[in-house]
Amino acid sequence: MTQTPTAQTPAQGKARAQFTVPAQHPMVTVLGSGDSLLRVIETAFPAADIHVRGNEISATGDPLEVALIQRLFDEMMLVLRTGQPMTEDAVERSIAMLRASENGTSDGQETPAEVLTQNILSSRGRTIRPKTLNQKRYVDAIDKHTIVFGIGPAGTGKTYLAMAKAVQALQSKQVNRIILTRPAVEAGERLGFLPGTLYEKIDPYLRPLYDALHDMLDPDSIPRLMAAGTIEVAPLAYMRGRTLNDAFIILDEAQNTSPEQMKMFLTRLGFDSKIVITGDVTQVDLPSGTKSGLRQVQEILEGVQDVHFSRLSSQDVVRHKLVGRIVDAYEKYDTTHGTENGAHKGGRGKSGHKGK
Repeated sequence: MTQTPTAQTPAQGKARAQFTVPAQHPMVTVLGSGDSLLRVIETAFPAADIHVRGNEISATGDPLEVALIQRLFDEMMLVLRTGQPMTEDAVERSIAMLRASENGTSDGQETPAEVLTQNILSSRGRTIRPKTLNQKRYVDAIDKHTIVFGIGPAGTGKTYLAMAKAVQALQSKQVNRIILTRPAVEAGERLGFLPGTLYEKIDPYLRPLYDALHDMLDPDSIPRLMAAGTIEVAPLAYMRGRTLNDAFIILDEAQNTSPEQMKMFLTRLGFDSKIVITGDVTQVDLPSGTKSGLRQVQEILEGVQDVHFSRLSSQDVVRHKLVGRIVDAYEKYDTTHGTENGAHKGGRGKSGHKGK
């Protein structure tokens, strides 16, 4: 994209910028189908006047707002040049990142284009990428550290991104196997007697991990890889007494581990292995009187070399927008009422939500 120098009218305190979209990029890729992307930008900058004529886009308004719009279109063009399409969600997240950078609330130099174009894994016609700045930092931390904790609310991509990195590591022969595990704890409900073999009994607890695997690998290859031991999906109890070498190990739903289980798991680490531990400390389903190992381990291992804690928030939720609002609403309620998930910290319901 070419752009003209920003022209300012001192009397009105206004600024103007004009952008020319190169001919090789159809305007629909910049503005969206039915101008959907343009409407997102206009909603985010209601005080600015944005006009489109042919392949020319102009913006007039407050100098700071116009500068942000100018940066936004520059970032959008960088993304489009990679062949990746822009979506309404990507535009909204780009605007949020640029505003955070402008307000000084972002402590990094990563640009929206750097975040949105970082490919982790391409599989079955789709590419898995981070969608937020914190997700990119989480993925980068997995590359740099041996043990990484991904802590945040539901829908922030903690487990999904970790599994994409695990499959990437396996395909690039950085590790010889993937081990996926989670504690078999019921989420505030009793499933009662489960018929079938032992694996059929524990399958409900591990099903989300299988579902993610099917998104990233050819479904026909998964039984073969599991039969060969290249991929193992097992409850946390199966890790006791083992040393895990040449493996990418993921512990999911770690908020439902006891301190003893967390220590047991961390000490399974062998040579040439990597561990990623994910969990949401606001959704603990342990019995009454049992502390969460994920809550405690943050106090114990914070600052230990080669251990990294990545913390995600409602701003990193990549599910339906309403999920982020729900997370924020619960946090606000708990802060106001001194509760955890609506239950008093001193007491508990059947699900047994406890503090540290």
